[in-house]
Amino acid sequence: MRRLLLGLLFLAPMIAQAQENFGTLQGRVVTSDGQPAELINVWLQGTSLGSVTDSTGHFLIAQIPPGTYTLVVSAVGLETQTRRVTIRAGEVTSLPPVVLRESIAELQEIVVTAYATNYRAAYPSPTLLLQAPLAEIPQNIQVVTADLLRNQQLLNMREGVVRNVSGAIEAEHWAQFTRVHMRGARVAAFRNGLDVSSTWGPLSEDMALVERIEFIKGPAGFKLANGEPVGFYNVVTKKPTGRTRQEVSLSLGSFNLYRATIDLDGQLGSPRLLYRLNVLGYRTESFLQHDFQSRLAIAPVLTYRLSSRTTVTLEYTYQYASLLNPGSVYQFSARGFEPDALPEGFTIADPSLDPSKIRENSFFLYFTHQLNDRWQLRAQGTFFDYRPTGSSIWPAAIDSAGNMLRQIGLWDSHLQQKAAQVFLQGTEQTGAVTHYLLIGLDMADKDYFAEFGQYQLLDSEAQPFNIYRPTYGLSAAQLPRFDRSQPLRNRANYVTFASHEALYVQDELRFFEERLRLTLGARFTQARSNSRYNTPFGEELVEHVITPRAGLSVTLRPNTHVYGLYDQTFLPQAGSDAQGRAFKPVRGHNLEVGLKHDGGEGRWNLTLAAYRIVKTNVLTTDPENPNFSVQLGETLTRGIEVDLRGELFPRLDVVLNYAFTDAFISKDTDPEREGDRYGGARHVTNGWATYHLPAGFSVSLGYRWMWDRTSAWASPGAQESLPDYFRLDGGLSWRYDRLQLALNVNNILDATLYTGTRYYGFYYWQVEPPRNFRLLVRYTL
Repeated sequence: MRRLLLGLLFLAPMIAQAQENFGTLQGRVVTSDGQPAELINVWLQGTSLGSVTDSTGHFLIAQIPPGTYTLVVSAVGLETQTRRVTIRAGEVTSLPPVVLRESIAELQEIVVTAYATNYRAAYPSPTLLLQAPLAEIPQNIQVVTADLLRNQQLLNMREGVVRNVSGAIEAEHWAQFTRVHMRGARVAAFRNGLDVSSTWGPLSEDMALVERIEFIKGPAGFKLANGEPVGFYNVVTKKPTGRTRQEVSLSLGSFNLYRATIDLDGQLGSPRLLYRLNVLGYRTESFLQHDFQSRLAIAPVLTYRLSSRTTVTLEYTYQYASLLNPGSVYQFSARGFEPDALPEGFTIADPSLDPSKIRENSFFLYFTHQLNDRWQLRAQGTFFDYRPTGSSIWPAAIDSAGNMLRQIGLWDSHLQQKAAQVFLQGTEQTGAVTHYLLIGLDMADKDYFAEFGQYQLLDSEAQPFNIYRPTYGLSAAQLPRFDRSQPLRNRANYVTFASHEALYVQDELRFFEERLRLTLGARFTQARSNSRYNTPFGEELVEHVITPRAGLSVTLRPNTHVYGLYDQTFLPQAGSDAQGRAFKPVRGHNLEVGLKHDGGEGRWNLTLAAYRIVKTNVLTTDPENPNFSVQLGETLTRGIEVDLRGELFPRLDVVLNYAFTDAFISKDTDPEREGDRYGGARHVTNGWATYHLPAGFSVSLGYRWMWDRTSAWASPGAQESLPDYFRLDGGLSWRYDRLQLALNVNNILDATLYTGTRYYGFYYWQVEPPRNFRLLVRYTL
């Protein structure tokens, strides 16, 4: 990393001299009441150079020849505004906010006549606490936009969101939560900038509540240091815009899907009090036999503008799901992976079993205060409550003839979390150097209780359940009887407590008219944790760790940037070795370099990244005492990622990506284990393209292709090769005025697609649905 930084610093003066004869213009458009103005056309009069504002009101126009221009800001129904701007070669010109004369309420009358689809984002959401455009941040951050989510007709986080990000894959799961792996390990789940992840949760977010999803790759000390060094994904939920708008939708589809959503957005009697209300409900039968799922969600959000400088937002979300018992979404065999040998839609569940139910309540509070024209105070916090109640099915035994003894166990749990962040963001000048400063506190407390201690066999050796010739229908005597007479906290046999307090300081120094940006940061974290599983609590594990962060971003030309990043994380580990010495936390060291390029006057962007992640202090078997572990292990993950998104050609929006991921054990007490792979597919590529035809029609086609596959989350040494994976999806859409109709077909080739692994004496896997369709009708009032 030191050589990289020295090399880039040495090259910086040469880079500054090598600037091409172009400039860049960036800015923001807001309404008269301070709200961001989305989908506003901006262009330079007398040229073909222009852009459209994103959901935050930002725009960027690149590759502008030097000179003085007239910037035109307009939309149908608006009074056109102009600004005189001077563009200089090799410089980025930042325009003060353009304020429309209309309020956000008046802006609702605007009719956008051109197609309005945006697969790229220029800025991160405010919840990430980053002030710079994505192109200037020294890290690979990919954003899945609202337009892309709608175009693919995704219902929740588990339905292929990862296809839009290089190297992200879905691991086997328990049906109710999302398990995303990236760069060789599971990534943490964030919601609105706060960590809500747990071992078996949270409930997968429904896309009716979601504005965008941000994938932050590699360590990100500005948000998280005590976790896996592979990154996290941040789900950003819908907030009030102040623009009066109502939208209803109805979806019908395969497996008796019926789904309805309502999205209400506007003001409550005053431009200072804004609201957003999202409601959804749906019922569907899975392609798995006996699987019937229903879901309900309601999410009211209120924003109150105390003044022109101060805003408070309160958000509440309730989600409810009724679904098949966790574990029944898997298929099993003692012979190997054989989905074609089992009946279509096979499951080990039984229709007489009660479904599992999940209730999730969350409160989020956001506070923003503009101290002056340079400094802003931001605070956000959450109270998160997640309660699954139900049971789980798993084989107790299975033989090569397919005879299985099914075991059902209680699956009641409760995750309760409190978290808060308070940050100061500001800009200062020292001579020719501009400082983008970030200073803040991060605090969280998670308590998790679960009872996995009550089990019962559903079958007997005399009457086993045969996977090749399944028969269903349990007698009253076979139905499980669980004792829930005591509160869960009294009967829980699996309990974890975790909390942390952290201080983070970061300075982004900008040199050479902001063409060279050096980021220096550090996070001090105090983390505490304790857990038990059928045992008394051990000694509380307390860690005090400092994790540094250093990044460098250089503008080679107005629309091309290179970057380098070094960052660290740590992962607390409970337990001790044979001598009673407590285990040190796993340390993650990340080195990443990359290139970011905006093309087509800013209508599309390309990111190329290469990384190397080393995890040290990894536990491995003690060669002197196999019943204990020692910290001599090390894992290494390295890879290359490519992401292309945006309007590649006129009327053609695309998302294309590829990732090579090589994750393996680099050090172990057993030399034969060194080199063992883990982490899923080595090669993953995805594509999705939408072409906009005249008269409001559009056609989409996408693919997902993985090869050289293993299980995403099985431990090294337990890996089994999986067949190559190829899936083709597509869609047709028609929009007229306020009405939209869309038809999507998934798995067009009707391929048998699955993921799985070997587990002790048998194999398990999950099969994706066969060819299926969804029809959407959406009307905007």
